[in-house]
Amino acid sequence: MTARNAKSQAAFERAGKVLVGGVNSPVRSFAAVGGTPPFIAKAAGAHVTDIDGNTYIDYVASYGPAILGHAPEQVVTAITKAASRGTSFGAPTEVEVRLAEAIAAAVPSVEKVRFVSSGTEAVMTAVRLARGATGRDKVIKCIGCYHGHSDAMLVSAGSGATTLGVPSSPGVPAGTTADTVLVPYNDPAAAKAAMDRHAGAVAAMLVEPVAGNMGLVPPAEGYLAALRELCDRHGALLIFDEVITGFRVGLGGAQGLYNVRPDLTTLGKVIGGGMPIGAVGGPAEIMKLLAPEGPVYQAGTLSGNPVAMAAGAAVLEVLAGEGVYEGLAARSAELCEGLQRAAAGAGLAEKVCLNRVGSMFCLFFTPGPVKDYASATASNTKAYAAWFHAMLDAGVYLPPGQFETCFLSAAHAAPDIQATIQAAGGALKAAANLMA
Repeated sequence: MTARNAKSQAAFERAGKVLVGGVNSPVRSFAAVGGTPPFIAKAAGAHVTDIDGNTYIDYVASYGPAILGHAPEQVVTAITKAASRGTSFGAPTEVEVRLAEAIAAAVPSVEKVRFVSSGTEAVMTAVRLARGATGRDKVIKCIGCYHGHSDAMLVSAGSGATTLGVPSSPGVPAGTTADTVLVPYNDPAAAKAAMDRHAGAVAAMLVEPVAGNMGLVPPAEGYLAALRELCDRHGALLIFDEVITGFRVGLGGAQGLYNVRPDLTTLGKVIGGGMPIGAVGGPAEIMKLLAPEGPVYQAGTLSGNPVAMAAGAAVLEVLAGEGVYEGLAARSAELCEGLQRAAAGAGLAEKVCLNRVGSMFCLFFTPGPVKDYASATASNTKAYAAWFHAMLDAGVYLPPGQFETCFLSAAHAAPDIQATIQAAGGALKAAANLMA
């Protein structure tokens, strides 16, 4: 315990008595990097402040939703007004319609939407819908892509499952994953071989169009288009898991950025403005198979929660404004160029790999290129832990695990970028000692 984090240490010990691992999501425990997580008391703009009074430049951004920064006025106002009218009704509201209309207007493949309360639920629903639409059972997914913690998808998952060395989980029956077929990310030949091997049995190919749960791994040129053609040829549906990338890499998500339309899209994070949310969207012809119009059942008491809907609608209204994404990309590029200079200054220019897509980025402690799960997990996680803690000590809060992604927000200003680059110079030297 140090004076700097004495209150967080005490809070973590207290939490361990009543919360499993002291946290409600594994990566928050700092198991991958060691040490005690700061307990956050408040946040504003690009900064978070812990209960010890330490303020950090934040690149966790609630793992993506805080694209406008923390507590933006438009969103706080929308939440406050919505909550004052009631937090849940179990009945339709106009704001559900308004948010769905905004999503359908922006995301190229989406005509109709079904809201749920988490990304995990969104993927569960999309997979069930794909199976109902095709009458087939098998789903192809990529090794290292994380699609929530539902049983069928918790096999060779990324994110915390990789960080904690648990690529699958006890409690998941073998039969539940029997119809989940694994292939490497960014390998269209492997996807083709799997589709050919299970010809006529594959309901869907499920993929993160930009992988964000093995660190950040962009799609290789032509990869997504190859998956689209492959699914068309075999009569399978293509599902883009855009829980992270939706409204993060562009107004139309990754499908708009790369000009490839999936059959179904899962969304979350940004569309809730920091509130719990998830959604499935697609063409009306497929979506109408969901109850009450069709036979594929899905329901949720808190789906379309009016407070979350109001928050999401407020965020999307801002994001639709001119120049928002251009500004995010420019600041992200400036930051990443600075990080590369800092790496060179620490003697790590040829020993690290920095991937970026829009306002998402990740520094891997491996020479790279990092293009799939195998190359991502070649990273030196001890070096990442050293870099993480040195940055934290310098007032910069990064994701506490190599296999997470950093997020920049519209609230990050030039002084934040410069302070981060300056901190990185010393922090990377600490990591360099472990890369010799």
